[in-house]
Amino acid sequence: MSTTPTAIQNLARQLLAGDPALVESSNDGDADRAVRACEKLRVPLTRLAGVMGFSSLLSRALALATRQAPSLKNLRVEADGSLVKVDEIRRELDAEEARRGSVVLVVELLRLLIMLIGEPLTLSLVREAWPDASLETTILRMEETP
Repeated sequence: MSTTPTAIQNLARQLLAGDPALVESSNDGDADRAVRACEKLRVPLTRLAGVMGFSSLLSRALALATRQAPSLKNLRVEADGSLVKVDEIRRELDAEEARRGSVVLVVELLRLLIMLIGEPLTLSLVREAWPDASLETTILRMEETP
């Protein structure tokens, strides 16, 4: 797997940090943040790829993200593309672990989108999901970082 460009990681952090509902999630941390972030992207992506297309894309992103943030294993993609917690998380996650898990999942989803539909359309969909985000100078090219 290639290294994720810093610009994509920064965009994921910006989107999550700029959304108070995602920042102030409950103690379950990464699960709640990840669910809310993916839910925001579900509408525009479902319109583009259909329910099955979005569900497949999110399932792949979750599989990739779980390798880097094992606490995401408590999430499952439903047939309608929604992301749900399978079991209650048995231990409390610290704030850093919670942020990391949510960022990793959003990064993987953005990476897959860029590879499949390109940067301009990905940014358009992100703007639709996060209309207040400042994305004017965002460049998400998929080159590997050194």
